[in-house]
Amino acid sequence: MYCFARKTHSYLDLDTGLGFDSQIVVKINAPEVLARQLASARWQGAHVAMGTNVDCYQRAEGRYGLMPGIITALRDHANPFSILTKGTLILRDLDLLTQAARVTEVGISVSVGFTDQELWRTIEPGTPSPQRRLDVVRTLGEHGIDCGVLMAPVVPFLGDRPEQLRDTVRAIAESGPSSVTPLVLHLRPGAREWFMQWLRRHHPGLVGRYERMYADGAYAPTWYQRRITRQVHELAAQFGMRPADRGASRRTSGAGTPSGTGSASAPARSRASEGAAPTAPAAPEQLTLL
Repeated sequence: MYCFARKTHSYLDLDTGLGFDSQIVVKINAPEVLARQLASARWQGAHVAMGTNVDCYQRAEGRYGLMPGIITALRDHANPFSILTKGTLILRDLDLLTQAARVTEVGISVSVGFTDQELWRTIEPGTPSPQRRLDVVRTLGEHGIDCGVLMAPVVPFLGDRPEQLRDTVRAIAESGPSSVTPLVLHLRPGAREWFMQWLRRHHPGLVGRYERMYADGAYAPTWYQRRITRQVHELAAQFGMRPADRGASRRTSGAGTPSGTGSASAPARSRASEGAAPTAPAAPEQLTLL
């Protein structure tokens, strides 16, 4: 409903509305291309962040099964990586993730913006329930895999009441994550139009408030974001959690995520290259997988 990646569909002349919900482009050779690039002498072992545009464990992954090959390539090259997901399918790859975590830095972030069941059913149709996602956090932690929660999106006027924030942070804390990072809903072009259509149908009385709140662009006002962040951090402290490491957040942040996710560190080179003579810094390389 609110996914900022809707706009990217237009880059391929695809529809950003219903088309985004029903059409997908699958790079079926991604594991092979990734393995070649990781083996290249040019590749310096930079951290690889996945799921920062669209979820790599969305339902299509159940059919195409690309992530096992991708994780295997990263494991074999001891290349640090992180994954952001709403999907429970990640548990299918638990053994591979555990193997990778033995040789390199692996960080997982699960997105859970709210635990309100009615809000979940209307604003995130087709996704696993918040409780099932928190079960993923619990399972990963039990297997020694660093897993934080991206509390996103916090939805203004629908999911930001003090009792809602408390219920959500409490449920997150009970799942045992390494950290929690709140992120207020942002509405980029493409997502903004689609979300506002939904709002007019389901909550017409909020349309004016949203138009005022997002009058200056895609993001809620700074004062509002800071208020939510403060509230969540205070609640997290009450429940024995800590906020995400700021450095790690920047490393794993995706397009359109101002604070980012995850708590895995991202060394400039993999453990496989430790002990090698230092080299001059190279410009970051973008994995295209094309």
